[in-house]
Order: sequence, then C-alpha cells, then structure tokens
Amino acid sequence: MERHDLLHEFPEYQGKIHLMKVEDDHFRELFDEYDELEHEVHRINTGVDVVTDEYTHVLKARMLFIKDEIFSMLNKQ
Repeated sequence: MERHDLLHEFPEYQGKIHLMKVEDDHFRELFDEYDELEHEVHRINTGVDVVTDEYTHVLKARMLFIKDEIFSMLNKQ
C-alpha cells in the first residue's frame, strides 16, 4: 500500500519542509499531526488496525485539511 507522507507528497519542497520544521513551531505541529494520521491510515489500509469506515473518513478528512494548510504555508514563504 502506497504511503502518503509529506516528503513524498511534496518532493519539490523537501528542503523547505525541513527548514520550516526547525523554525516554525506551528508548522512542526501540523507536520507531526499529519505524520501520525498518515501512519494510522496506513495501518488501517493494510489491515493491521480495523475501524469503522466513518472513523477512517474522519482521519482522511483531517489529513487533507492539514495537507492543504501545509501546502499553503509552503507557498507563502
């Protein structure tokens, strides 16, 4: 199952992501939350964890919201 971590989602911003994780507390919090959610969704998608479809939908919606916010932050600087 394909992973959707931010460094693979935004390969053109790898350097900027690293820099912002070090310099921007809010960005780092968003990055860490996205990373945790992506890990949980991956476990669900691979059958390691079993949850309801509704719960999975909530996780994916939160991931998308965070991903959009991170993308916006990356484009501002």
